[in-house]
Amino acid sequence: MKSEQPDGTPFVQATLKVLGGKWKLLILWHLKDKAKRYSELKRLIPEITEKMMIQQLRELESDGIVSRNTLAEMPPKVEYAFTDYGRTIIPILKPLCDWGQEHLKRMDTDEVD
Repeated sequence: MKSEQPDGTPFVQATLKVLGGKWKLLILWHLKDKAKRYSELKRLIPEITEKMMIQQLRELESDGIVSRNTLAEMPPKVEYAFTDYGRTIIPILKPLCDWGQEHLKRMDTDEVD
């Protein structure tokens, strides 16, 4: 017998498929104001490995959230930016950041219910 899923479950699953993981939201946070070169992102997120950064950016690109542009410079440089569709995520980034800030405050004061 198939168990029923509460309303919204498929939508949450779809969101997590695109935005889930340890690094994607952090990458998107750093892209929210302007396009960044790969080296800039790596400098802003030093804890991420080269392999993981490339994987996460490729997945975001594959999902249509970010675009990868090769700049006509010597040596060639790569820049990442939100696509028009990806920009629809920007309004939810600040509330997530605010929630994280409140969560850390709560954890620091041991006010956990």
